[in-house]
Amino acid sequence: MIQGVSNSGSNYYSQIASGSKLQSAADGPAELGIVEGEKSQISGYNVGTRNAEDGKSVLNVADAALGGISESLQRMRELAVQASNSALMSNDERKAIQDEISQLKQGISDIAQNTEFNTKKLLDGSNTDMHIAAGPDGSGPSLNTGDATLKALGIEDFDVTKDFSVKTIDDALKMVSSNRSSVGAQSNSLDYTIGYNTQTAYNLTAATSRMEDTDIEKAVLDKDKEEVMRSYRFMMQRRQQEQEAQKLFMFYM
Repeated sequence: MIQGVSNSGSNYYSQIASGSKLQSAADGPAELGIVEGEKSQISGYNVGTRNAEDGKSVLNVADAALGGISESLQRMRELAVQASNSALMSNDERKAIQDEISQLKQGISDIAQNTEFNTKKLLDGSNTDMHIAAGPDGSGPSLNTGDATLKALGIEDFDVTKDFSVKTIDDALKMVSSNRSSVGAQSNSLDYTIGYNTQTAYNLTAATSRMEDTDIEKAVLDKDKEEVMRSYRFMMQRRQQEQEAQKLFMFYM
């Protein structure tokens, strides 16, 4: 009996020290099962949040690169409009303009071919299905950062020393703008997912705490009560042993 009380008292000490009233399945099999299930969900939401944040980083890199391409296209458009003034433009001047346009095109190509995140190319047309496990069960959206290569933009052969149209650059600008809008929409969607995951994980954590956390005041009172009972039982057992010893002593006298 004393051993049982001692074990019970030890359990209260463990509850107070750890802050959890569920030290083992015996402390509440049903509650422990629920708590473990909720902890698994919390972990899933937290991992999903981190994955969504990584997805946001991917989109931020893509958007910054597309912004750089847009600036280059704007400069190309200025030069193309300048080259369109054939009445005042010599062939040598037009060739000089084309030299700058060629450099701008090379810069756009470099951005499209070399922009990447964790070795994954983002703007060369290959990133059309990058799965982001943003949900607690591994589900989530697939990111598409588009194709910003010279061929996709329709400016691969753009040359102001030959027949050309400023509309070609305008179309390329519209395509880049459309890509940036898509990237922005995907980023906003991930923002919503991050907010939802964070709030849900918080709510589950609060619910789990209510079920699992030790009521310190009650645990201390229960512990003190068990210690009093243990002392009382020990005293009664000792008194009983003394009485038995006294009876034996009287018997042999």
